[in-house]
Amino acid sequence: MKTYIEQVSEHILLQEGTQVIKQLLLECYLNPGISTKELARKTLLPTPVAAAIKREFIKAGALVQDRGVRCTTDGLAWIEQEWGFRGLDQSLYHDLFNEIRWIESLKDMLPILEEILSQRPSVDVQIDQSKCTPETSLRRAILCLKHHALIGKKILCVGDDDLVSVSIGLLLQRLFPDIGHSVAHVDVLDIDERFLKYIESIAEEWGLPITCHRLDLREPLPENLHKQFDCFFTDPPYTLQGMGLFVSRGIQALKREKGLPIFLSFAHKSPAFMLAMQREFVRMGLTVNANFPQFNAYEGAEMIANRSQMFILRTTDQTKPEYMEKFTDALYTGEVKQTLRTYRCKQCSRDVYVGINEEFATIEQLKNEGCTGCSHDTFELVAKQRVPSERNDKADYKAGRSS
Repeated sequence: MKTYIEQVSEHILLQEGTQVIKQLLLECYLNPGISTKELARKTLLPTPVAAAIKREFIKAGALVQDRGVRCTTDGLAWIEQEWGFRGLDQSLYHDLFNEIRWIESLKDMLPILEEILSQRPSVDVQIDQSKCTPETSLRRAILCLKHHALIGKKILCVGDDDLVSVSIGLLLQRLFPDIGHSVAHVDVLDIDERFLKYIESIAEEWGLPITCHRLDLREPLPENLHKQFDCFFTDPPYTLQGMGLFVSRGIQALKREKGLPIFLSFAHKSPAFMLAMQREFVRMGLTVNANFPQFNAYEGAEMIANRSQMFILRTTDQTKPEYMEKFTDALYTGEVKQTLRTYRCKQCSRDVYVGINEEFATIEQLKNEGCTGCSHDTFELVAKQRVPSERNDKADYKAGRSS
């Protein structure tokens, strides 16, 4: 038997994909009696399109027009069973969408997170680890909720020294206080055994739906993690290579659907760097859905004034990872600053040097500019050597966080 979403999708073909159809039905569940105009506003659709989707849901038996539009008994039961909304504290749910009320609503949860996060292992600046504040970790979980990527979803954390997985698990417990929430699940990928063991111990103690996987992201993503997830979080090394690799691994793990959210935390950078970064988004077939400057706060990160920005990216029908195989280039801040790499153009075989003191500081910059001989933008790494330095210079964004 076809689901409500499948029935509507057969008659309404949207460039936005099925995510917006799901959101419209969910808005009717959460806001019974909602008007068509308000549905259009919440889904960012033209009013006639929202009205057409609503009519198809009415035909399918999921909605009924009654002083606005609301779910039928069958529609309510389907959403609660299939999407895991049964037992939701709807009062708390709506409070979390208010920038003022959410702090008051979760005031007893923050001290718990503060205690849990205070016991985290120390950061390893060699792999650009950092520590966001407990409030930031919780705000990320709430952001996931606001973008309809939390309840009933499979969520991935690509690196998790910020313990976003724990914040998500605890938030789900608060949203479903009586019966718990058995549908949503969080998976964590990280190279650091210390953080993985700590997250596992917290998950066991609190009964959180978290599974940890030890993985060096330089290695290809295991097949069993491909095409599994509805969204992912990452706060990668603040290099273009780091951003590209971490986002690529996350893309491989996402379901092949348009409109899935990616929550990317990254330092505030120069206009030239941001332009190169956005070119990487385009190269990977991603759109920037939203950007929140100074969203993330970190402990002791004087180098970046204790703040970084939050991007919300969305997948498209052209989304693909930039990196799929084993990654052999410089990745972390210290490596990028202290290595000289030789790349060979796959079109004309010209060798180009990439390094902090060269014409091209990063491979992404080289790809964006193109080969100096033929303007081709595909290269292979043929040599890498360490640049002698008088000091072990780690003073870049994330390394500075640990001071």
